Amino acid sequence: MQSISLIEHAWELYRSGACPKDIALKINKHRSTVYRWIKGIKLKGIRKFLGDYEKAKRERRQKRKTNSLIKIRIYAIRKKYRDCCGEKIRYWLRRGYGIIVSVSTIYRVLGQKYHLRSKWKQNQVRGPVPKAHREREVIQHDTVDFGGLYAFTSIDIFTKEAQVVIRPHLEAGDGVVALKQ
Repeated sequence: MQSISLIEHAWELYRSGACPKDIALKINKHRSTVYRWIKGIKLKGIRKFLGDYEKAKRERRQKRKTNSLIKIRIYAIRKKYRDCCGEKIRYWLRRGYGIIVSVSTIYRVLGQKYHLRSKWKQNQVRGPVPKAHREREVIQHDTVDFGGLYAFTSIDIFTKEAQVVIRPHLEAGDGVVALKQ
């Protein structure tokens, strides 16, 4: 109940023209708290703000829970599409089932069953990196799917020269054409 009177007193001081920093010193609260109170009161009005404030202090917030059916579908999609990432799982959940789930929730669910790479070990050495002593000795290739078109990217690791070849299919013959170019 004391906090309610402090909030009302802070609001009266603010309405009389006092600076929020000065109000914080007078009521012995941190200035960010006073700013937060004033912002809430301006948005909701004093009575609604005080009612919400009391309600928040009384009730504990219930934790959100992910439905077990959604978890089963996440695991099934990951297995079906060969350990695909959270973005693809999100896409397939939305497309196939009409379920909208955030990527962070998907990774939290996957973390319960699988051992995912930890965030603090992101940029670690992944094995031997080939060394080139002259140009075009070692070329790294990758493909990018643009939905009907495929970009075959090639990078010469000696000269850092890059090339992109666009092909209509993702087949071995297209890869050979891109490599020869």
